[in-house]
Amino acid sequence: RRVHGGAGAFSRTVTAPLDRIKMFFQARSIGSAQNQVLAQKGVVPVLREMVAEGGLASLWRGNAVNVFKIAPENAMKILFYEQMKRIIAADIKNVTIAERFQAGFLAGIVAQSIVYPLEMLKTRTALRSTGQYRNILHCAIDIWRAGGIRAFYRGYIPNTIGIIPYAGLDLAIYETLKRGYIRTHPENTDPGIALSLACGAISCTCGQLAGYPFALIRTRMQAPSSVSGTPTDMGFIKLSSHIINSEGLRGLYRGMFPNFLKVLPAVTTGYVVCERLKGALGVHSV
Repeated sequence: RRVHGGAGAFSRTVTAPLDRIKMFFQARSIGSAQNQVLAQKGVVPVLREMVAEGGLASLWRGNAVNVFKIAPENAMKILFYEQMKRIIAADIKNVTIAERFQAGFLAGIVAQSIVYPLEMLKTRTALRSTGQYRNILHCAIDIWRAGGIRAFYRGYIPNTIGIIPYAGLDLAIYETLKRGYIRTHPENTDPGIALSLACGAISCTCGQLAGYPFALIRTRMQAPSSVSGTPTDMGFIKLSSHIINSEGLRGLYRGMFPNFLKVLPAVTTGYVVCERLKGALGVHSV
């Protein structure tokens, strides 16, 4: 668990600026005139605007909560994934891709449900303006005053639905590709960094493509109306329809480019570090 938690925290810190830029695009509806102007900007202009507004350190806004969240989330996800495989698999020595998919999304749902209030805190602190919150506690109190415990679970439904394709495909494809290579190259018991990188990039990209619209809707629901430009009382179905009607299907993939930019460094510092630490500590998957 420490292996996966540590690797996840490190990779999120490295890619935090790209993650904040992605959320910048995700959270903003193009319904308002101001957001229409912002929507036309590219990654570099938005990056410059963020630095001008809050300095270089502002690119890591929300990262402290994200690191605090990702360590237990990744640890629990992998722990539950290994346990779910043992429960679901008919033959533990030959786990099918369908069984890996089921284990992956079930593990993701359990892990996300436990840490979801931190997801809300991460979004709010990442989207804040300079001086808006004194600290994380101030942000948490502000959310609580707005709606109590339910306010911390805004966007939970699209988030949970999105976990099914994202976590299921990510974990299942990664392990399937890696084990497929090992089966066809039995002489190579240590596939190396290149294979981990390739398998991780492919699996992560597939998971991102499938789950991204749900992540965007979640972020839009979590964002304050002053940022999103949409009423805070919109539910999952109503907001989904609003985005499609006003922005088209492309609106469900806003921010996808900076999201893809972080895949390679995230995979490099996540999957590879994780695999090396697992080998050093003698941790083995089934």
